[in-house]
Formats: sequence, structure tokens, C-alpha cells
Amino acid sequence: MPLPETMFCAQQIKIPPELPDILKQFTKAAIRTQPRDVLQWAAAYFSALSKGEPLPVKERIEMPLPAEKTDAGLTLGLLKILHKQLSPKGVVNVAELKEKWKHLCLPEEQLKAILQLDDFGEEVEWMKILALGCSVLGGTLLSSVKHACEILTRDPEGGAARVPFETFSFLYSYLASVDGEIPNEKTEAFLHSIKEQADQQTGMVLLRNFLTQPSTLS
Repeated sequence: MPLPETMFCAQQIKIPPELPDILKQFTKAAIRTQPRDVLQWAAAYFSALSKGEPLPVKERIEMPLPAEKTDAGLTLGLLKILHKQLSPKGVVNVAELKEKWKHLCLPEEQLKAILQLDDFGEEVEWMKILALGCSVLGGTLLSSVKHACEILTRDPEGGAARVPFETFSFLYSYLASVDGEIPNEKTEAFLHSIKEQADQQTGMVLLRNFLTQPSTLS
């Protein structure tokens, strides 16, 4: 025999005082991030929230360019999320990387293709994954490094996107080696010219240092 439906009055229903704000912040985060699978992303969101971990949330809504596919997968905003979550570790377990990737509803095949670009084992250097992720977005070596600088810089968005020369040198050298068709002497000559400018800028490289000069390595 089914139990009678229990009736409650408004005075009996207690709403946790923090619930409205939690739901409000969750809704705003979902709108900003635009996850392809809301339920999967929501599970990752509340899991990170309960553990005090960086949330899988974009800083702002990304508007796709007219020529850009809406199902293209990785974007600069999503790569920024992964950087915020994984960069503190330095070296990341591939299983954890795959989990974070899945939380953002990104195509598994895209991560697999990125990992195949180098001889990775069960653990990977996050900076290398960041660089390879930027190469997926960039298309050219210099535009890939530009994306990486925009993620790594402490400058406000739209600023000079400064990064230490050592960081720039690592990114550029690594992507050039992955490319495999750029002679070492050209890489070294290019980095030497960049270092000369960085030495006059407290050791920092600005976007204009490498985007406004001709380069055979672009």
C-alpha cells in the first residue's frame, strides 16, 4: 500500500542560507563556460568546489569567430582552466590530465593527438602540454607562443603579455624541436635577438618583441 503523500508547510522547509548564492554562482559559471555536457561539467564543478580546488570555469564567455567551428574542442579559455588546475603540480599524471580534460567535455581524440606529438610516459611536464595545446590553437610557431604568453602572463588582458625570457625560450625551443624542420642555428639566432631586447626590459619578453619583426620561423 503506497504511503500517503507528505505535506509540508513553508515553516517546515528550511533552505540552507548558503544555497541561493551557491546556485547563483554555479549558474553564472555555467553561462560563462558553456559546457557541451552540462551534467558532466556540473559534477566536476561541485567536486572541485567541495575540495577547494580551482573550478572548471572560464574567465568570460568566448565568442567563436565566424570561421571557427563551434565543435572545435580546445579553446584558449579552456586551456586557461587546465593551466590553473594543473600548473601548480609542474609534472602531471596523464590519468589526471585525461580526467580534467573529460571534465571540460573536450574530445578524447584531441588529447590523444596532442600526447602523440612527443614521447610522453605516464607523467608529463605541464608546460610541454600547455605549449602543445597552444600549437593546436595557434597554427604557426609564433602564434602558438603568443597564446602561451597570454595564458602565462601576469599582465591584464590586452596588455603587453610579458613573460620571463627563460619561459619564452623554453616554449619557443620546445615547439621548434617538435616541429623538427627548423635548424637549431636559426632557433638560437632568433632567441639571441629576443634576449637582447629582454635584457633591456628587466628580463621580460613582450608580444611586440616577436610579433612585429619578420621571422623565417613564423
